[in-house]
Amino acid sequence: MAVRPRLAVWKFASCDGCQLSLLDCEDELLAVAGEVEIANFVEASSAVAPGPYDLSLVEGSVTTPEDARRIQEVRAQSKHLVTIGACATAGGIQALRNFQDVEEFRRAVYARPEYIATLATSTAIRDHVPVDFELRGCPINKAQVLEVIAAFLHRRRPTVATGSVCAECKRRGVVCVVVAQGTPCLGPVTQAGCGAICPAYRRGCYGCFGPQDSPNTPAWSSRLGELGLAPGAILRIYRTFNAAAPAFRAAGDAAVQEGG
Repeated sequence: MAVRPRLAVWKFASCDGCQLSLLDCEDELLAVAGEVEIANFVEASSAVAPGPYDLSLVEGSVTTPEDARRIQEVRAQSKHLVTIGACATAGGIQALRNFQDVEEFRRAVYARPEYIATLATSTAIRDHVPVDFELRGCPINKAQVLEVIAAFLHRRRPTVATGSVCAECKRRGVVCVVVAQGTPCLGPVTQAGCGAICPAYRRGCYGCFGPQDSPNTPAWSSRLGELGLAPGAILRIYRTFNAAAPAFRAAGDAAVQEGG
């Protein structure tokens, strides 16, 4: 009997949404389970087998000294390591701490702050260990994660769109909310993958999938200003799920400078 590749799924600082997206694959997940041995997936089963693993999917960012130590162990046990979701690829919503004084927060929130071990920043997994592929989203697209698993099983590069959400709007026949309504939207600078959910409901894109492969954020920030957004509002648009992604961070910093 052929030995099946071994799959592990790991959680760091996150809300579990990306792991739940994988579980939401339902029937497709049964097919995956037939092709691989799911050796470590605590969200799905308490049965955990020790490494090494052929493929590890990592959700969540590094926010504590323990996280920084544990990701090294995960990398050492994994032939291939793929990060899934905004937390693992860009630090997530918790990366908003990167712009503030975490020590001040710790003293304000906890009666005994000396018992709380945390880092001053929330960082992407790639900032700590080599990563073989990054899958964006908050949460990830379940079809894309299946494509990534299949690609690594067949030793090929995953086929995942890197263009903008605007392309998805065009494919769906969704009317542009910026042109038709004057609604602020991050679609032109955000990577595709969600299926243009928000614009389809006449809401601007929130940037859940992070920057697209060639985002012109300076030009788009200028357009947002023309729509009536003050620098503070532009800053808030960029500083959400992917606040620490380089392109969005730079755009937010530029808005801060413009606002004085």
